[in-house]
Amino acid sequence: MTTTADRAGTSSSSVPTEKVTLARAITLGLRTALAHDPSVLLMGEDIGRLGGVFRVTDGLQAEFGADRVVDTPLAESGILGTAIGLAMRGYRPVCEIQFDGFVFPAFDQITTMLAKLHARSRGRITVPVVVRIPFGGGIGAVEHHSESPEVLFAHTAGLRVVSPATPADAYTMIQEAIASPDPVIFLEPKGRYWDKAEVALTPYGTPGAGLDKARVVRPGSDVTVVGYGPTVHTALKAAAAADAEGISLEVVDLRTISPLDHATVVESVRGTGRCVVVHEAPVQHGVGAEVAARVTEECFYELEAPVQRVGGFHTQYPPARIEHDYLPSVDRVLHAVDRAMAF
Repeated sequence: MTTTADRAGTSSSSVPTEKVTLARAITLGLRTALAHDPSVLLMGEDIGRLGGVFRVTDGLQAEFGADRVVDTPLAESGILGTAIGLAMRGYRPVCEIQFDGFVFPAFDQITTMLAKLHARSRGRITVPVVVRIPFGGGIGAVEHHSESPEVLFAHTAGLRVVSPATPADAYTMIQEAIASPDPVIFLEPKGRYWDKAEVALTPYGTPGAGLDKARVVRPGSDVTVVGYGPTVHTALKAAAAADAEGISLEVVDLRTISPLDHATVVESVRGTGRCVVVHEAPVQHGVGAEVAARVTEECFYELEAPVQRVGGFHTQYPPARIEHDYLPSVDRVLHAVDRAMAF
């Protein structure tokens, strides 16, 4: 572990940093929240003694006890229903859904109850529940283990839907999600769980970038490429490849899917005149359609070409042996860039 003092020559009280994977960054964020807020508890299948399928909660039950890191029955609807009741009694439950495709038994609890209780009670009831969902493909999983259901939740008023793309964001955003008074769907790009980067281990409650702000992660001048979660990495690889061909791509990480930070995207597109949106979910009715519509509405006179979308196909997620034909690749992103540049 290093500190910002080691790298910047500041005081020894500076924030420590550690190079960790995205999965480990979430673990550290959960640990920080558990240590500083006794109302926080974790719930999920095999998250205690086992530490979760991806070991994100590894060691937390031993440290904080089985009453705060709770192994639940295999019943997603029951997990969410219990979490809603706990939230109404003053707790801040963090529910883990083992895989994205397993969230659907809890869909009714999330969209009918969790998303609506605050408005239904005219603000008297808050339900600060976080639903952690490993989502997306790229790990060679079997059926029901590589879904991208984000648009279903983004379309539901009352839910925040966010997805970190880097270990640093994973560490801060999970804490911001837990502290939020709103229910948060926290989508973890499991194909990027093992990406490593330096993370500043800031104390709990330290203001971060927030759950409603996008970020320009690579400046450019020719085309804006918008992604979130697992596709930010793909967009950055495409930008590096395009740079070798003399094309400058500006990469925007949405970070939050609902509410969308249209202002950051629009500002970028006004500078480049072109836009490509990338996500693993099917293109049809996807988040990219909403981004494309808003960009077209607000940047009509600055656009040099129609907004291009790159995503999955309108079919069931394929078997693992051909999943890379389904997922957005660097080549597919660059092909969309070429189409945009052709105008």
